[in-house]
This record gives sequence, C-alpha cells and structure tokens, in this order.
Amino acid sequence: MAATATVTINATIASFGGKLLKVAHNAKTTGCEMKFNLYLPPQSGSAKVPLLIWLSGLTCTAENASEKAFFQHGASKRGIAVLYPDTSPRGIGIKGEDDAYDFGSGAGFYVDATADPWATNYRMYSYITEELPQTVFENFATQIDAARVSISGHSMGGHGALSLYLKNPGKYKSVSAFAPIANPLKAPWGEKAFKGYFGEADWQTKGAEHDSTELLKKWKGGPLDILIDVVSFVDFDFYFAFPLGPEHTDFSTPPPVQGTGDNFYKQGQLLPENLLAAAKEAGQEKGVRVRFQPDYDHSYYTMATFADDHIEHAAKYLFLSGTL
Repeated sequence: MAATATVTINATIASFGGKLLKVAHNAKTTGCEMKFNLYLPPQSGSAKVPLLIWLSGLTCTAENASEKAFFQHGASKRGIAVLYPDTSPRGIGIKGEDDAYDFGSGAGFYVDATADPWATNYRMYSYITEELPQTVFENFATQIDAARVSISGHSMGGHGALSLYLKNPGKYKSVSAFAPIANPLKAPWGEKAFKGYFGEADWQTKGAEHDSTELLKKWKGGPLDILIDVVSFVDFDFYFAFPLGPEHTDFSTPPPVQGTGDNFYKQGQLLPENLLAAAKEAGQEKGVRVRFQPDYDHSYYTMATFADDHIEHAAKYLFLSGTL
C-alpha cells in the first residue's frame, strides 16, 4: 500500500461555523509544492460530508474564491466541504512562465500539457482528477466522503469543471459553472492555451478532448442537469433567461448584446451559445440550463450573489444515493 501523502496545514480559520484550512503538499504530478484551501463545515465534526471541488479562473490562487465567493455560507448549512485548488504549478522556472496572465502561472487550463517545456509539470488535469482528491481523501478520511464529489468553477475554472465532468461520466455527482469558457477551441484564451500546452500541430485535436462543446456533442452518459450562470445584457425577445433558460432556437449566432455586463462574453471568450447548440445536437437541450443574469459582471460579486444556488444544485445530487 502506498504511503499517505503528507500535507502541511499552514492556517485554520473559522468560517460560517466551520473551518477553512490552508494546506500545502508536495505534488508528484506537477513536481512542485501545491497549495489548496479546504473548507470543512460544522457537520464534518460528527460525520463524513460530501465534497464540492471549486476550480478558479485565470490568475487565481487557492485564496480568491475561498475569500470572496462565499460558498462557505451555503456549504455550512448543507454540510458540504469545499476544496479550492490552485490554478497551475508555481515556481517551476520555465522561461516565459510568468510573462502573461492567460498562459503559464495561474493559467493551467486544467489540461495535461504534451508540448515541451510544459509537459513535465503542467499536468493540472491529472492533478485535479487524481492526485489532489486522493491526497484530500487520505488526509481527511474521517471528515470527507470520497464517494460523493461534485465540481464547479468560474471562467477558466468553469471550462475545467464542465470538461472534467463530461470527460469522466459518473466521477462527479453534479456540475455547474459561472461564465465558463464553454468552447475554448473557438475562444482566444483557449486557442492560446491549447497551442502552448499541446503544440501548433496538435492543439486542435488534443484541445477537442478538453473542449466542453465538443465533448457535449459526443455525450453518451445519460440525462444531464448542468447549471450555468452567464452575465450579459440580452434582448429578451430572443432569450427568456430565468429560470428555464433560453428559448432562442437559432444557435448559429449569439443574441444581440446590450449594455456592458460581462466584457469577456462580448469579446467571444465564453461562447455559451455554442454549448447550447451542442446540447441541442446531442438531444440534451433540457439538461443544460444557462441563466443569463443582467447587470452583473465577471467578478466575485456575481459568484457571491448566486453561490447558494450552486451549492443547492450540488446538494441535490450529493445527498442522493445514486449517480447522475
């Protein structure tokens, strides 16, 4: 039997009746020290609780969402632990690693790189799906139920949550996302990341293996129930946004966008329309619920506002005996 991975708890902070732990460990997958935050709700003191993995967006660390998104509020009421990983390896020393906000440090894109010099350390897909949860389950075995895990995320992390869920049917009980990069093959952020991590020759074929829109087209895992909040001003002649999702049936072009809302949506970085078109193609249009929220933006104000909704979405499945 392999030895339990050692973790160091650097801080314990009270939060909504539970405890937020700031944790570090030496990760074999990435070849460096990785940090994560773990929220243990008050119920974890007397029984095992399910786990929600939260994947953050570009530039973020384990700190951002745990300090500003307020998932602990709903999680403490429902008895759900929340795991906040980092978004990339740190301090590897690769030339150019820290040059851009959208590639390298803070921008691992939840893939395993195959192109040099990134392939050795930038293996966030394997870290998030294998090493990190196993480390958490081993070190917090009396508090966390390894059989009940859901996943969610924001922006790049929304891409990560959706793609990990769709690539691994049955691994996660539920998935939700805020403003995800839903079709990275067609988005400037995604194209840059995939070209860098997979190489110019392979970025489209390998990228398709991590593109939620492409994965959804091929989905054979049964009925879906995906909750997505996207921020924009939309023409409600085209979209009936809340709570049932869009009624617009022409998915070839995005709806007219008015006002400001989420500038990244307007820049074509998110492309939820493409995900909705893929859902229709796969016969899953009722299983992908996109709520277009007017007046908000791409920030943590939005996540804090709707965090409880996403906790409730996860709880609906984390407290069932079956698997989606």
